[in-house]
Amino acid sequence: MILVPFALAAQGEPPTKTMGARTKGDAKAPITVYELSDFQCPFCRDFTLNTFPEIERDYIKTGKVRWIFVNLPLTELHPNAAAAAEVGLCAAMQEKFWPVHDLLFLHQKVWAPLKEPGSFFVSLADSAKLARQPFQECLANATTQPEVRFEAIGSARVASRTPSFYIEGGILAGAYPVATFRQIFDSIYTAKMK
Repeated sequence: MILVPFALAAQGEPPTKTMGARTKGDAKAPITVYELSDFQCPFCRDFTLNTFPEIERDYIKTGKVRWIFVNLPLTELHPNAAAAAEVGLCAAMQEKFWPVHDLLFLHQKVWAPLKEPGSFFVSLADSAKLARQPFQECLANATTQPEVRFEAIGSARVASRTPSFYIEGGILAGAYPVATFRQIFDSIYTAKMK
């Protein structure tokens, strides 16, 4: 079971059908990180493409860190962010969140400026090897919209920018280089392993 942190828990019972599919790493890892992110945020894209691969290789795959993605779509700045979050959660319902997460960030410059990105989002189904009909039904019925809304409200109570990272009770706001994460993770890991 994944415990939802900070302000999310204060909102009552979360509609978190997909939280497990958005988690990487060992459930018993000594460090848990909640990444509060917006698929349309260029800083989140930079973090995902340039920093996260090293974190995944050196901390998540080694069992030191468990990583959980939480949606914080800043819709006043990014009009397609909430729709992209729904796409990610619809993919998560098929256990394909991470492939779609990667595709959304990789192709952000294509879909972000579109007035109607829906057809582009549907095209991701084939690339991520999703079952197309359930994916399209999920999007058409706005199945994951309540979960996106719930996370956005809760996350906005503790972070006003993306990306932000809730790490063992503290918030790190901003797309910092991997060296900053290394210093934080190594410090926490050393303290917890004593």
